[in-house]
Amino acid sequence: MIKIDLITGFLGSGKTTFIKKYASHLIDEGHHIAILENDYGAVNIDMMLLHDLEERGCELEMIAGGCDYDCHVRRFRTKLISMAMRGFDRVIVEPSGIFDADEFFDLLHDEPIDRWYEAGSVIGIVDAALPSDLSRESDYFLVSQLANAGAVVMSKTQEHEEKEMAETIDHINRAMKAFGCSRVISKEDVLLKPWDSYDRGDYERIMNAGIYPADHIKLQVQDKNGFKSLYFLNIPMPVERLRGLAEQLLGDEERYGRIIRIKGFHGEDGRWTELNAARSGISVQECDAGQEVFLVIGENLRQEEIAELVIPDEMKPEVWHNGQVYKG
Repeated sequence: MIKIDLITGFLGSGKTTFIKKYASHLIDEGHHIAILENDYGAVNIDMMLLHDLEERGCELEMIAGGCDYDCHVRRFRTKLISMAMRGFDRVIVEPSGIFDADEFFDLLHDEPIDRWYEAGSVIGIVDAALPSDLSRESDYFLVSQLANAGAVVMSKTQEHEEKEMAETIDHINRAMKAFGCSRVISKEDVLLKPWDSYDRGDYERIMNAGIYPADHIKLQVQDKNGFKSLYFLNIPMPVERLRGLAEQLLGDEERYGRIIRIKGFHGEDGRWTELNAARSGISVQECDAGQEVFLVIGENLRQEEIAELVIPDEMKPEVWHNGQVYKG
């Protein structure tokens, strides 16, 4: 049987960074693994950022978004079936940060998926400085992603004080209670070490964490609930402009909507820089691969106002008429 791990976590929590570290450990231990990106949007940036793992024998697969829920589930199911005979002993699934984990559990019990796959671990990634004022729907996704997590892994702990981490755990437990989940997460349940200091014992704990049995109230989540993604392609942006746009967009919810995550890339002389921004902060770092894309994800996004800010005046007719702006 193939072990299948689900890496959950809210938008901007650091799932892709964690997967690179987790997958590298599995490869070092001799596992034959694949990563399945099950993305909400129509353009998968995270897939590109994991590309260097292929050189180490990890296979990457993707399910593109941009279709309705039933279509997306069929694509997910078909992809797992096609991967079943390729000799993997572990598959890592990274869904979108606005993914209901029940889709995953339901699928594992379906014929013929249950012949080949068994649950490994549900690994929930949570930002150490989780925003305290998430919407009810955002709190629902948080509960859905963490209620059944055998391993709860906190990201960016080296950047935040112990008080902030405690407040984040309190927020999770309030959300659990609000949606009728009896689970209470304590500080001892959460891996709080900086990821660069993880040792073999930490990864073994995560690999063998399994699934936590817990129920919670379900919400009917549909596109009309307000989550959207905007992709601005082929607009060259120096790092200073990327940072400036992120600061403006995140700083004016009334004008641009409730933005949860922003990603952007700058390429020069074959080298790439990645901007990753959320309400908890903005980081800029070099990366191995990139593409001229600026991604905005959030609730109740004001597309016209965002496009007016992001697209230079001289490019507006070309961008709009040539379809270089995509809505997820």
